[in-house]
Amino acid sequence: MPEISNFYGIFIYMYFDDHNPPHFHVWYDGYEAIITIQDGIITGSLPRRALKLVYEWLDIHKDELLENWKRLTNSEAALKIEPLK
Repeated sequence: MPEISNFYGIFIYMYFDDHNPPHFHVWYDGYEAIITIQDGIITGSLPRRALKLVYEWLDIHKDELLENWKRLTNSEAALKIEPLK
């Protein structure tokens, strides 16, 4: 499971050949969540502040996330995505 990015203790991962819809996994301080790329639907839980940061990052990097989704479904390596600053 490649790490795509990390910032402020938040770790973003994507799995190879994962199920649809396109999404990414978030780990933060014992919390875990799955967030869809297109509409930001969350499964699991994150503290409000962490979720706000993840949504901000998602808004900035949606195209890159979708590209990584395509790469991983084709068994290609994922590219790192710039962390939130």
